[in-house]
Amino acid sequence: MVHISQIILVMFLWSICFPLITLGIDYAPHLTFATLRAILAGIALLIMAALLGRSMPKNLRTWGLLSLIGFGATTLGFLGMFHAAEFVSPGIATVIANIQPLLAAMLAYFFLQERLGKWGKWGLFLGFAGIILIALPKFTSNGADDFSIGTAYIILAVLGITVSNVLIKKLAGTVDALIAMGLQLVLGSIPLAIIAWSMEDPMSIKWSFPFLFSLLSLSLFGTALVYWLWCTVLAKVELNKANVFSFLVPVFGLAMGVSFYEEKLSWSIVVGTGLTLFGIVLVNRRQTMKHASKP
Repeated sequence: MVHISQIILVMFLWSICFPLITLGIDYAPHLTFATLRAILAGIALLIMAALLGRSMPKNLRTWGLLSLIGFGATTLGFLGMFHAAEFVSPGIATVIANIQPLLAAMLAYFFLQERLGKWGKWGLFLGFAGIILIALPKFTSNGADDFSIGTAYIILAVLGITVSNVLIKKLAGTVDALIAMGLQLVLGSIPLAIIAWSMEDPMSIKWSFPFLFSLLSLSLFGTALVYWLWCTVLAKVELNKANVFSFLVPVFGLAMGVSFYEEKLSWSIVVGTGLTLFGIVLVNRRQTMKHASKP
């Protein structure tokens, strides 16, 4: 039950990232904003680790895995998601981004020996079907979007996040979570900063209270706290069982829209939410996860 509470908190914190990005994106170039978010989050975690006396990894394999995680989750993840919003509607972005648990389940089968049972597979299918229904009213909200470019950016982010989740699961429990997530954020911010510097003017940031609030909230709560919680969860829970909860992110976003922005509920949203929640329950049923037999 404690693990489920932590996972739900992670998904809620991820769901507030988009409103915070929307708040701050007008004050800074996209990639510069993303780079600052990653650097501040990484430094915050490493400072906390230093205060608690946590030690740095000492072998090259661990550093290599952390570099790959940083490149996937931070470089590709932030690059794709920060740019996709320019080109594709929120509905399409929601659906494409949520193929991540499906891709992760495939990789987990081959690299983590995690195997979903029959009901678990149905759970993933129903969860994704629910996401499609939730996003249905928003599919045509941005008719002039450049679909191909936006889709490419989202797929880039999804691939990076999917691979990094498998690697985090592989590393979790062998390296202190504060150190691991702090380092991957800092390492991943380096190529992000190079790309930002070559494509944008980092000096064009408009420093203001809304931007600082957005940046600090994203960095400390939507990134540092989230990644630390996620790493600690994956040290104890199978990736598929934890990852299916990512279907809750658009559900939380919908709840905030209804509560604070007077968005209306349609039949597709209500049915989609029900399917998503039912799918999560199916994946987390007892005995749905088995280890794949090794050859």
